Amino acid sequence: MIKLNKQQLAAIRHSETPLLVLAGAGSGKTSVIANKIVHLITKKDVEARQITAITFTNRAANEMRERVMGLIANKGFNRPTISTFHSLGLKILRAESDSLGYRSNFSIYDTNDCQDLLADLMRKYKLPDSISVGQVQVQISDWKSSFIHIAQKSQHQFSQLQNKIWPVYTEYQETLLAYNAVDFDDLVVAPVKLFLSNGDCLKRWQNKISYLMVDEYQDTNQAQYELVKLLSAEHGRLTVVGDDDQSIYGWRGAKPENISQLQKDYPSLKVIKLEQNYRSTGIILKSANSLIKNNPHKYEKALWSDNGFGSPIKILPSSDEFEEVEKIVNDILYAQLLQPQPYDSFAVLIRSNYQAKLFEKAFIEKKIPYQLSGGQSFFDYTEIKDCLCYLRLLVNTDDNNALLRVINTPRRGIGAQSIKKLIDMAQIENLSLYEATRCARFNEFFPDTAGNRIRKFSDWLFEFEKKFISCEPAKIIQKLLDDISFDDWLDTIAPDEKQRERKKNNILELLSWIKKISEKNPSYELIDVVSSLMLFDVLDRRENEGKAGSVSLTTLHAAKGLEFPHVYIAGFEEGILPHHASTDDASIEEERRIAYVGITRAMKTLTLTYCNTRKRYGQVEICEPSRFLDELPQSEIEWERNGSEQKSSQKTGLDTLEKLRSRLVHTAAPDLE
Repeated sequence: MIKLNKQQLAAIRHSETPLLVLAGAGSGKTSVIANKIVHLITKKDVEARQITAITFTNRAANEMRERVMGLIANKGFNRPTISTFHSLGLKILRAESDSLGYRSNFSIYDTNDCQDLLADLMRKYKLPDSISVGQVQVQISDWKSSFIHIAQKSQHQFSQLQNKIWPVYTEYQETLLAYNAVDFDDLVVAPVKLFLSNGDCLKRWQNKISYLMVDEYQDTNQAQYELVKLLSAEHGRLTVVGDDDQSIYGWRGAKPENISQLQKDYPSLKVIKLEQNYRSTGIILKSANSLIKNNPHKYEKALWSDNGFGSPIKILPSSDEFEEVEKIVNDILYAQLLQPQPYDSFAVLIRSNYQAKLFEKAFIEKKIPYQLSGGQSFFDYTEIKDCLCYLRLLVNTDDNNALLRVINTPRRGIGAQSIKKLIDMAQIENLSLYEATRCARFNEFFPDTAGNRIRKFSDWLFEFEKKFISCEPAKIIQKLLDDISFDDWLDTIAPDEKQRERKKNNILELLSWIKKISEKNPSYELIDVVSSLMLFDVLDRRENEGKAGSVSLTTLHAAKGLEFPHVYIAGFEEGILPHHASTDDASIEEERRIAYVGITRAMKTLTLTYCNTRKRYGQVEICEPSRFLDELPQSEIEWERNGSEQKSSQKTGLDTLEKLRSRLVHTAAPDLE
């Protein structure tokens, strides 16, 4: 653990009034939060249950929790609440569900569930094909996080596109309520709506949370800001930690201006800046400072380091994307041969996922182990989604999406026409699909064999839930898998032995996760375990746990919070960074912050590359170096010049070998004398 500096200690000891910790990249903010929690418990005699710390991902929450418990382990103290915004919202909704019109066993719909529901509604309201389900989902999410509610349409001026989406939004919310389900936005928005309308409920939660801390505050959207503001209004013991220069999630509703808004909402706000960087060399920080100063700031800061000045930043132009990839890969190999080090010391950062394909091909050809972030989530595998939908259905039989997924998995002879007929019946009777299978008029709609098959599934579900729902969660899922012969089903659908093994290993891993969750939380029932699993987000994917000895190939967004000794940022050119969709000042400012985040991931060396031409949509286009290159300190960067853009692939490889040979001869010479 790093030794705490003067500013960090000041932030830790300030506890009774609102505090903004403006924490630059690599300045030890996680240590500050963890140590502040420990300081409150051990020095200020604050009950751990009165402290709540919020961050954005399960990974970050787990890291913070481990640090805190590592500092107070074996000292008899209880655990404080350290969670994500969504986990805290879920906790509030479970406790207050009646006030919101939900039953406590509500389901949480993931992105795919929501898109399936929206696609059906878009067809119903005959939205044109030019409007994608993704557009509709983003618009609804924006309305929710901005508190534009169903009853408020008359208060807003909408575009033609928004007017088409609005009826879908209205029925989408009604359908979620009918299914006793919420989406991820509801986990934050619904508690805020509750607190605004129910003062007694708000008072109860304010008394539960006497000290509130929020990490990565620059990433909060409007709904999250309002939740924090409401919870902290009573005591004012709020600490937020953030860096407006690292706000890169505008497309998710993040508002970096929430940091400057703090001064207006909390007039007594104290600001402490953490400017000492423990990660990078001076030259990297000088470049980062030079770049980001071109953005407007309410609070100025300048990162500095005791790590030495370091090597100049390298700029590598290439004739096209193929040469760009080859230069980076050869540079990694060259560095490895000169000074062997783990491959996980290297990271290649890209702006968009489409850039990854050529790097993957080159890494495979050169036999370089690599790890690609942003691949398929563990929770997106078919067999895992099937299991989770069974569990969701056990705790909430009104979850229509879950029932539709598993009613014929494994196959029970229930075809698409029978399912459509069941959906029509449920709509006519105003029932959930499960309720429809058990209603008195079922046989009128299904007097045939198909009806018997549906009723058999319904009877099995009814009996299984009655017999096993009170058992331990791990036992429930194991019994369920045995009952439906899921192992045999995987043997049937997997195309080969390798796929069968992968699918079965995934199921074993799911069982292992459920056991771990239950062991850590002995009081958890099945609904709590299912909710925990559903709250794992894209930043908590299994592949992001890290592979030792592999080059990281990741997007700039996914790299936030990480650090690497040697960093390459590929595609440092107009149209990529900044992105071609950046058409106004606000967009350019966010793109500059994205570049800043990439630069500050580097610990020792940083290389930026761009192409003179690049193939897009089948056409070769002329490229221009990123405008951000001109904003770097020119005296501290090293350009590859002298016609290097025209080097052939063969010449690049020969140059690398020649440099290596010269270095080896130079190194060996003293031993020959």
